Amino acid sequence: MATGDSFKTVSHNYRLGHATVCQIVRETCRVIVNRLMKEVMPEPSEEQWKAIAEDFWNIWNFPNCTGAVAGKLVNFEAPVNSGSVYFNYKKTFSVILLALVDANYNFIMIDVGSFGRSSDGGIFSHSTLGKRMENGSLNIPPDSCLPGTNIESFPLKTYLMRPYPGRQSSGNDFMTFFNNRLSGARLVSENAFGILAQKFRIFFKGLLSHLLKMLTTLFRQRVYCTIS
Repeated sequence: MATGDSFKTVSHNYRLGHATVCQIVRETCRVIVNRLMKEVMPEPSEEQWKAIAEDFWNIWNFPNCTGAVAGKLVNFEAPVNSGSVYFNYKKTFSVILLALVDANYNFIMIDVGSFGRSSDGGIFSHSTLGKRMENGSLNIPPDSCLPGTNIESFPLKTYLMRPYPGRQSSGNDFMTFFNNRLSGARLVSENAFGILAQKFRIFFKGLLSHLLKMLTTLFRQRVYCTIS
């Protein structure tokens, strides 16, 4: 995972059989997910959400923000007879890793395994993360005023913000200023994906279908915010 080498290359380097390497990788991934997931990615409490919002305000000058959400296309070898469901706008086959990231590039929650042709917005609305945001069951702190004011903001949704469209914000200093601040906070999630790919260089190349299927199955069994 860290080097991005193929099973065949690893088997040659360590003088192990190809099937042995496959089994070792599967078992290691299974143990990591089963043993460390709850420690590395626990469901945040209300106090932890407040701490995340405080970090976004102090580091990125964006108030009342409990996470930046974005999706990453993970390319892989398309399964047999899968049609075009995994075919994305970049003309590759992929699944989507949707992630909520804190101000320090840490993954808070993830959704993995959706079809590559799906949009981030559609995946978010159908994911357990989106549904729990909608029904208010994620320990999110109650609404609060913006720092230094007694005014509350009114986004498209009470838990999700997006920039003003380009034509609407053109020539409007307030909208431009807001878009710049929002863009700075949103880049946290994009940067987190870059860090992930640098740590695990397998993301620079297409995953094999059977390995991707194994990984998504493990995450869907253990991560509470994946699509059921």
